[in-house]
Amino acid sequence: MQILEKALSLGRQALNEHESKSLISSFGVPVVSEKTAGNIDDAVTISEAMGFPVVVKALGAGLMHKTERGLVRVNLSSSQAVQDAAAVMAAEAGAELEGFLVQPFIQGKRELVAGLFRDKQFGPVVMLGLGGIFTEAIADVTFRIAPLTESDAREMIGEIKAQRILDAFRGEAAVDKNALVQTLVGLSQIALAHPEISEIDINPLLISATGGVCAVDALVVLNPESQVQKFPPAIDPNAIGSLFHPHSIAFVGASASIGKWGHTLFTITAGRGYHGKIYLVNPKGGTIADRPVFRSVLDIPEKVDLAVVTVPAAGVMDLIPQFKSKGISNMLLISSGFAEVGPAGKVLEHALVEKASQNGIVLIGPNTMGICNPHIHLYCTGSHVMPEPGSTAVVAQSGNMGTQLLAFAEQQGIGIRAFCGSGNEAMVTIEDYVDAFEKDAATQTVMLYVESVKNGRRFLESCRRVGRIKPIVLMKGGRSLAGNKAAASHTGAMSSDSRIFDAVCRQAGIVKVERSMDLLDLSAAFSSLPLPKGNRAAIMTLGGGWGVVTADLCSEYHIEVPELSQELIDQINSILPPYWSHSNPVDIVGENDMTIPMRVMEILMKWDGCDAVINLGIMGRRILANRLSESISLADPTYSPEFLAMMGEELLKFEADYVAQIVRLMETCEKPVFGVSLLKECQDKTVYSVNGSRYKGVFYESPERAVKAFSRMVEYRRFLER
Repeated sequence: MQILEKALSLGRQALNEHESKSLISSFGVPVVSEKTAGNIDDAVTISEAMGFPVVVKALGAGLMHKTERGLVRVNLSSSQAVQDAAAVMAAEAGAELEGFLVQPFIQGKRELVAGLFRDKQFGPVVMLGLGGIFTEAIADVTFRIAPLTESDAREMIGEIKAQRILDAFRGEAAVDKNALVQTLVGLSQIALAHPEISEIDINPLLISATGGVCAVDALVVLNPESQVQKFPPAIDPNAIGSLFHPHSIAFVGASASIGKWGHTLFTITAGRGYHGKIYLVNPKGGTIADRPVFRSVLDIPEKVDLAVVTVPAAGVMDLIPQFKSKGISNMLLISSGFAEVGPAGKVLEHALVEKASQNGIVLIGPNTMGICNPHIHLYCTGSHVMPEPGSTAVVAQSGNMGTQLLAFAEQQGIGIRAFCGSGNEAMVTIEDYVDAFEKDAATQTVMLYVESVKNGRRFLESCRRVGRIKPIVLMKGGRSLAGNKAAASHTGAMSSDSRIFDAVCRQAGIVKVERSMDLLDLSAAFSSLPLPKGNRAAIMTLGGGWGVVTADLCSEYHIEVPELSQELIDQINSILPPYWSHSNPVDIVGENDMTIPMRVMEILMKWDGCDAVINLGIMGRRILANRLSESISLADPTYSPEFLAMMGEELLKFEADYVAQIVRLMETCEKPVFGVSLLKECQDKTVYSVNGSRYKGVFYESPERAVKAFSRMVEYRRFLER
């Protein structure tokens, strides 16, 4: 545009207000009608022709924060008032004054703010929020990464917390949401068409009494010398896949000392069933664990698929020529002492990546906790955790967090496809892993712990693409200022603003959670249950109070609890005594007949009025029965131990049959069942497999965890339907 070309040729850093509004108006943003005046007399003449009252503003590309400087005068109702106001503004603005802007005085009780800026990681970001003088204090804002669709824009509008002011409000009409959508989409289009624009601020975006939307002030900031950020090149997904399927591993830096990485990684790999060949390498030679130790990888007589390196950082560079000569193309670099320790470490890390790339070596790490692939019994991590094979792929930018998640997964029966502690991500980044999971047929769910991303735009695009076929469950570290500092020292990279990251997650369909156990709960749900088609829950409970609590939680998490149909009530009447709840939640009143839960569950699952069943308190009754047996044996010797043991065995069999029936119903009805156990013991799991079925029984410890899992699955379903 000529406005931009002229401003850039003059070396200006911003457009003046009139130029700014002309630009945004050309992209469909509604702006106030206005005229420019070259001097005070012109301002008076224009005001008289426009009709009082008017608004007069000082005009100049360098005049920012005009209100604070007294350079905006509103509701001027006479020629003399305009002349006096303009004279005062001219004196204040001085040499910065280019003229005056005259607008009709438009009143509106409601103000929004909209804008555009460029995030270092994710590029152009469009913003919408509550406007006026309290914009920064209230911070009721929402974001999306450009380009925006109309659907994105409507979601932004729906996310404003002060939603009530957008509806009919105090005698004023509801806001024209189509005009708001056009404003946001227009800002997005500007961002893509004009990379030389670094920022746009529209404040206020006034809502009139009739609901019209109008930009009465705007600022466009220029940055013609904005540098294109360089990002690590993408790694071939097939190359990443080969890292997790090595037929032979060389441990470079192997040690005989318990506690050293060179000993820990070797022992867990060799001791937990990995069937590939293992070679130990240490310049000292000799033997470790009755195995020969090679002084160099070049001395190994056979092919090596993966080198696990634990030597000090200073010695890693010297290994590259040896790996190249030996034909080793994959390196798992455990060693620390690189970017995470400061500038000198960053230089060393950069040089290492460059040399590895030149020699065709793919490098995971440095500063990584290791990898595992339970499907080939490969457990090569710093902690001795061995989750069972499954379909959930895990990447964690904190190795300790990752291995803790693996430990929980092992305990709860959640199967793992593969795990990597990604470390500093000097070469292979979180974006590369996401792309690799897209290609891997065995991965059904992706679980990520992320502190920062290398290439924000690619991360968004990869996750949005993968998220349409496989759910991505993510926890973000570094959301607070303290967390940000910790993330920087831990991974050598500063996290982006958490609100921007939240916007990325919404656009990409990422299921973002706030707590580490939520990662496991969602992974259990997505990998074990059919996706709900809607947000309507039938609740079956062993006690009334528990059902009430769960219904309250459903309301909090935007889950509907519909009323039962009369037909459904009649069916349940034939099973339960007359004093049952006759409503949803369905209280099965603690009946001891073990067929009742199965029969009621089947009725609810076949009900067209619900999309899922939340099942409270059926699993875990065997624990109470066992404790009852103990009390009886102590108090009443007339009961034989065999009879008492049989009580527990019957309930154990019932639980297995109950899980099998739930799984069968999920296959038939394609609805999930979110279970909550009455009690749990340390050996009890969250996920229960049934032979021959693609679904599994899932039983959480609390109603909150079950309801939250349901709500996040609904959220993901809505993303897919968008």
